[in-house]
Amino acid sequence: MALPGPGSLTGLSVADRDTPAEAGKLWVGWTDFVTPSQVHRYENGETVLEAAAPGAVAVPAVRSAQRTFTSADGTTIRMFVLAPASDAGPRPTLVTGYGGFGISREPAYSAAALAWVEAGGCYVVVSLRGGGEEGDAWHLAGNRGNKQNVFDDFHAACDALVSAGTTTTNQLSIMGGSNGGLLVGAALTQRPGAYRAVVCSAPLLDMVRYEEFSLGRTWNDEYGTAADPEELGWLLSYSPYHHVEPGTVYPAVLFTVFESDTRVDPLHARKMCAALQYATTGELETHPILLRRETDVGHGARSVSRTVALAVDQLVFLAAHTGLVLPT
Repeated sequence: MALPGPGSLTGLSVADRDTPAEAGKLWVGWTDFVTPSQVHRYENGETVLEAAAPGAVAVPAVRSAQRTFTSADGTTIRMFVLAPASDAGPRPTLVTGYGGFGISREPAYSAAALAWVEAGGCYVVVSLRGGGEEGDAWHLAGNRGNKQNVFDDFHAACDALVSAGTTTTNQLSIMGGSNGGLLVGAALTQRPGAYRAVVCSAPLLDMVRYEEFSLGRTWNDEYGTAADPEELGWLLSYSPYHHVEPGTVYPAVLFTVFESDTRVDPLHARKMCAALQYATTGELETHPILLRRETDVGHGARSVSRTVALAVDQLVFLAAHTGLVLPT
């Protein structure tokens, strides 16, 4: 079946037995970085657009490319890089990823990503181990005792972007949520001088006691358990909360938490924010450590207005510390 281009399948469906007139047709959900969700129909060897998302979107002139780089252990990793059409660097760059639970970060339309690129920045999604981008073995290579591979992949991606002239350390920001919040929490504690600004949203950060709160006890197949001495060693080796070092200049950090979050308790971010505020020797005006608390909302879906408000606060924070000038 011919697809519209490099992107993501968001669903497949065929007609049921009660609609024989539709036999032989296949419907495919589709999106990519610049295309809101669509449905395409495959019939008689041809693929045609069946339906597009309602409304109209003015997409800025952007270029997307998939790059490869080498992680610390020699493994080839891939990342998607969105940049303005001119593609002249270095530029303020926002890097994100997930790297856990076999969940894949695939090309998908994102208004926040396009807003960042339209303002002149680069937006990068890294296909980290721990996810499902390259199969089950890819997931297993980044969970339990192999979790450090995920952080090494992320560090290597950022190093590759700097080496390629896409960005500089002073223009480099990182963002992640939930397990992705653990990712950026580990990144900022393992290499605090490598990143200028961080947004850490609804994160797991105390990996020694994560099982004691909310749904944490259901995740020890992914991370390991502190009840086992060997697995406790895995967790302590990277637990961000346990690697905050007094006397360190930490990057500017914004934690975003949601008071009705029943999946990841906000206490992780509160503890980490307090620890970083105590430990950092960075100037508060240029390297603030902040907590954004939101009530009456949980870990997952929210209203459009709240989604926009959160994205605006996150992007404005990162832009302010990486030199990106957002349109007014």
